Amino acid sequence: MATETLVRPYTYCPSLTKYERWRTRAVQVGTVGIGGANPIRVQSMTTTDTMDTAGTVAQSIRMIEAGCELVRITAPSKDDAENLAEIKKRIRAAGFDTPLVADIHFTPNAAEIAARIVEKVRINPGNYADKKKFDVREYTDDQYAAELERIDKRFRPLVRICKEHGTAMRIGTNHGSLSDRILNRYGDTPLGMVESAFEFLRICRDEHYHDIVLSMKASNTQVMVQAYRLLVHRMMEQGWNYPMHLGVTEAGDGEDGRIKSAVGIGALLEDGLGDTIRVSLTEDPEFEIPVARELVARYPRKDHADIPPVEKPPIDPFSHARRHTREVLNIGARHVPVVVADLSRKTAITPASLFPWGYRYSVPNDKWNLADQACDYLFVGRNSIGFHIPGTLGIVQEHAVWLKDRAKERHYPLILPNEYRAGVEQHPELNFVHATLAEVDSALIEKLRGDPTAVLLIDTANAHGMAEERRLLFELMDADCPVPVVLGRSYGDMPKDRLVIHASTDIGPLFLDGLGDGIFLADGHPGREDLMCRTGFGILQATRTRISKTEYISCPSCGRTQFDLQETTAKIRARTSHLKGVKIGIMGCIVNGPGEMADADYGYVGTGQGVITLYKEKVVVKRNIPAADAVDELIALIKEGGDWVEPEGQG
Repeated sequence: MATETLVRPYTYCPSLTKYERWRTRAVQVGTVGIGGANPIRVQSMTTTDTMDTAGTVAQSIRMIEAGCELVRITAPSKDDAENLAEIKKRIRAAGFDTPLVADIHFTPNAAEIAARIVEKVRINPGNYADKKKFDVREYTDDQYAAELERIDKRFRPLVRICKEHGTAMRIGTNHGSLSDRILNRYGDTPLGMVESAFEFLRICRDEHYHDIVLSMKASNTQVMVQAYRLLVHRMMEQGWNYPMHLGVTEAGDGEDGRIKSAVGIGALLEDGLGDTIRVSLTEDPEFEIPVARELVARYPRKDHADIPPVEKPPIDPFSHARRHTREVLNIGARHVPVVVADLSRKTAITPASLFPWGYRYSVPNDKWNLADQACDYLFVGRNSIGFHIPGTLGIVQEHAVWLKDRAKERHYPLILPNEYRAGVEQHPELNFVHATLAEVDSALIEKLRGDPTAVLLIDTANAHGMAEERRLLFELMDADCPVPVVLGRSYGDMPKDRLVIHASTDIGPLFLDGLGDGIFLADGHPGREDLMCRTGFGILQATRTRISKTEYISCPSCGRTQFDLQETTAKIRARTSHLKGVKIGIMGCIVNGPGEMADADYGYVGTGQGVITLYKEKVVVKRNIPAADAVDELIALIKEGGDWVEPEGQG
C-alpha cells in the first residue's frame, strides 16, 4: 500500500510555468499503452445499436481509419455484452487490432461478460451499484459503511475478472450521475466526484489490481477542470499516479462543441495532465477524431520560452472565483468580460465593417440593430470613424490618431508602455495600455496600480502563452494591483479549425480561473471577422463567464440513444436559439439524463423507443411524450417556466 506524501495544498501539476507532463503509471489496453511515456491517446464511441453487428463494425472501422486509437461500444445488457465477441471478431478479421472498450451503466452482469471479451471496460461509479432517486437523507458512519460494503459485493467480482483476463478498466465519474450516497455526504462538488471514483479504486487496490484509468467528466467546464485537478492533488497525497481520460460531457455540436471541449480538455493538457482524450460531439464519431488529434498535436510543448516559476499561486485551483479588479467604465469588477474586435488591418471602416461583430445598420430605419454577440470595443488602429457609432460601442485607436479624434464620443487611446511611462495625454475615463509580457515590470505594475482609468491589454508570442499570461496575472494579484486585464492573442493566417482550438486552449483556462476581464483575438486572415467574434464569445460561454446565447447540453449519442440526436438537436435549436442564457439538455437516454438536468434549465430525454420525458432542472415534468409532439411540448414547458420570449419579428 502506498503511503501518504506531503503535498502542498494547491499542488495539482508538476509546474505552472514549464510545460511538463505528469508522469502516470502505464496501463496496457491490448496493443495500446495509456499513460507513462506513451503519447496522449485519442478515442471515441460508436453511436450504433450494439446488436447491429454490421453497423457497429462498419462505424468502428471508419473511426479507426480516422485515427481513433480506442473504440468504445455501449453494452447496456447481457446480450449486447455477448455480441461484443462477434463485433471484435469481425474487426480483427478486417485487419484492425484497435482495442475495444465496453461502456457499462447499471448492469454489472454485462460488465462481467464484457470483461472476458474486450480489452477494457468503463464503469460509472455513480450507477454501477446504485439507481439515482435524488433522496435527501443523512447517513450515519455505520450506514455509510454498510453502503460501501454493498458496493464491494457488487464490484469486486468484476475486478477479479479483469485481473484474471488482463482487462483494463476506466472508473469514469460523471458529474451528472453521482449517487445519492455521494451527493448527501459530499454534495454536488468536485470533491464528491473524486470520492465517488476513490470508493471503487480502493477496492481495486485491495485486490492489487492497478490497470486503472480515471476520469472526472462534466458538462460544466469549471466543474470538470476543478475535479480533475483535485483528483491529481488527492492522488499526489496518496502517492498514486493512475492515468487519466479527459473529456467534457455533452459538449454539443459545431463550433460550440469544439470550443467547449478544447477549453475544458485544453486547460488540463496545458498543465501536463491527461493521457487519453475523447471529444464528445453531437456528430458522427469519426468527426470527433480530427478535433481530438488537433488538440493533442499541441503537446508535448518542448520548445517554449522560459517563464519564471510560481512558488505559490494566489488562487484556489479547485474552485472558481473572479480576480478582484477595479471598475473602469464597463470593464472589470462586476461586469462580464468584454470582447474587443480587431479592425486595425482595414484600410477604411464603414458601417458594413461592423456587421461581423454583431452590429447591423438599417438604412430605412436609420438605426443600429445589435445581436446578442455584439462586441464591446473596436480596435481600429490608425483608422478614424466617419459615421455615428452604436451607443453601446467604444472605439480604441493608436494614441497618435486618438489625439486627433479625442473630442469624439466613446473614443479611447491604446497606449504603449514607453508612451505610458512618458506621461502622454490620457483619456479621463478609460485608457488601454497594450504590453507584451516582457514589457510588464514592477515599475509599470506600480503605475497601473494607482491609475483608475487604466485597462491592461496583454499579448504573448510564447508557445506556452497561457502559462505566461497566468503568471503575470498572479504577479498583479501578489502586488495588489487591481487593473482590469484584457487577454489578447494573435494567430496569423492559420486554418480555421486550428485557430478555434488554439484560442480556446490558450485563453479559455484563464477565464476558468476567473483571471480575465476581456478577450481580444487577432487574425491575419482577411474575411474571418465573424469567426473571430463567434470564437471570442464562444470561449466566454464555454467558461461560464459571459452567456450570450442558448446553451445546449447535448450528448454525443451511443447505442443506448432512443432517437436521432443530431436531427432532434437541430430541431430544438431551430426553435430555441434566440433564448439567450437558457440551458437545454438533450439526452439520448436516461444514463446521464436526470443528473445533467440539474445543470440545465430544461431537459429533453429519451426514455423509450419513440417516447420522450421532459424535465425542469432535475424534476420530471412530463413522461412518455410521443417524439412527434415532444419539441412542441418542450416549448410549452419553457413558456410555463417563464423563460420564453418570441423571436425577433414575431409575437
